[in-house]
Amino acid sequence: MTKNFAFGLDTFGDVTTGPDGKLLTQAQVIRNVIEEAALADELGVNAFGVGEHHRPDFAVSAPEVVLGAIAGRTKQIHLGSAVTVLSTDDPIRVFQRFSTLNAASNGRAEITLGRGSFTESFPLFAYDLSQYEVLFEEKLDLFVALLRSDRVTWEGRLRPPLKDQPIFPPIENPPLKAWVGVGGSPESVVRAAHYDLPLALAIIGGDPKRFHPYVDLYHRAFSQFGRPVRDIAVHSPGHVADTDAKAREEYWVGYKCMHDKIGAERGWPPIGRAQFEQELERGSLYVGAPETVARKITATAKALGLSRFDMKYSAGTLPHDRMMRSIELYATKVMPLVRDMLTDAPAALEQA
Repeated sequence: MTKNFAFGLDTFGDVTTGPDGKLLTQAQVIRNVIEEAALADELGVNAFGVGEHHRPDFAVSAPEVVLGAIAGRTKQIHLGSAVTVLSTDDPIRVFQRFSTLNAASNGRAEITLGRGSFTESFPLFAYDLSQYEVLFEEKLDLFVALLRSDRVTWEGRLRPPLKDQPIFPPIENPPLKAWVGVGGSPESVVRAAHYDLPLALAIIGGDPKRFHPYVDLYHRAFSQFGRPVRDIAVHSPGHVADTDAKAREEYWVGYKCMHDKIGAERGWPPIGRAQFEQELERGSLYVGAPETVARKITATAKALGLSRFDMKYSAGTLPHDRMMRSIELYATKVMPLVRDMLTDAPAALEQA
């Protein structure tokens, strides 16, 4: 597992500031995301994820289109969503878009399916928020059926049944890798194991070790199903700069802007510097010089038995040039350091 440990970068296309200190247009942010992904591919990052949102502070509402543009600029990097909000989309159309991306990228597409932490897509696409759970459960069931066969026979409660229905374009080998994104629901962990899908844990605050019970649950569920356990990844925010002090100062402004804007919508108080520092020291912010970030990623990988770590490198208004430098340091400094640290204690990764 140590030898094959993978590194990803995720972004929501956060709307950033330009050289003049003013917010960029969403169109320019999307163009910048494509440049960021191209750099990540050039430097050997394993995966690049783009999240779906429908808000003014995040530019990407159609991840597959952005990923398609990235596919044309890259050669090796795997391209996925972080996440696709399956509850308010049609599983067949989602499958078709990603099978098309998989074809265009020569088999580099993957998808992370989730319910998302925002609810704007429900009224936007005329879905009832009271069906939050059942929508995801049924649509995931159909999506998994699409993964398993080129011709689908399926029946649910929310749409007409399918009988021996071909879906185009079919997925070429290897099959499309589909993760289940989980933010803290035990039911979602068991559901991922039930469908024999890898698990992507979104850990955006607090001590990452608090997710160890979810990892244990995932392993126990696979044991009960009599199947070998699948990959586990963690998605967490972070930023890399030349020194700890520089990374913290660069990250703080954009992070506070994003946290306070979302917090105002959800009834949270504004974040203070002391809370930020606490999250840096003992929580799930991977911010600092390469050595600092590498040590923290290694500790999380060992504690949770990970096969991949995805750093959400964008943070509110954090400027494009600083994100490009962060990507460079992540790829050229952090990744080799983590691999070396994991090689020193490989048995720790084989736990759980």
